[in-house]
Amino acid sequence: MPALSFTVERAEPVRFAAAPTLAFTLRIDNAGGEAIRSLALDAQIRIAATRRAYDAAAQARLADVFGEPERWSTTLHGLFWTRTTLIVPAFGERTTVSLPIACTYDFDVAASRYLDALADGAIPLDFLFSGSVFYTDAAAVLRVERIAWDREAAFELPVRTWKEALEQHFPDTAWVRLRRDTFARLAAYRARRALPTWEAALEALLARDAEVAA
Repeated sequence: MPALSFTVERAEPVRFAAAPTLAFTLRIDNAGGEAIRSLALDAQIRIAATRRAYDAAAQARLADVFGEPERWSTTLHGLFWTRTTLIVPAFGERTTVSLPIACTYDFDVAASRYLDALADGAIPLDFLFSGSVFYTDAAAVLRVERIAWDREAAFELPVRTWKEALEQHFPDTAWVRLRRDTFARLAAYRARRALPTWEAALEALLARDAEVAA
């Protein structure tokens, strides 16, 4: 089968996407030079958290992901980020395609909490590729083969690039998911107080909590 290799060259926010999206530039090399008709590519992306250092502030923000820093020798591990598919059109020895990845801001997802906790530096990523390759052999016969999961590529995603993608859609904003009954109670509280926004309702509750604590 074709000897394919993958390289992630760069990443940038997609300016006019419906949701926060990063476009990764993916180079695919075909060492054998067979005529590739198409690739049905499956890409899994994992955060290789052990490949970077963390200052005290980041360690504090990541306590709910990996536990207390004193335990990180056993609790620090990689995190699944996302999985996507892509159809790659015909090429010969090499091609470059854009791999779009939607960025969730759901803080119930461990990967989102990890990404948000980083202030600078790079996010170490591992791309794992699989899928099917359709190609013609020397006899011009169309063949299909599976791409094994051992096709991988590492990439250092700048933290500022991820934050830029989020800021384009949610400037200076974070999202919290609530159960319906909890949301109903919050809505009733907001209505009783005639508060103009959800943020005002939360600020009022936090101020009351601060008074109790004092």
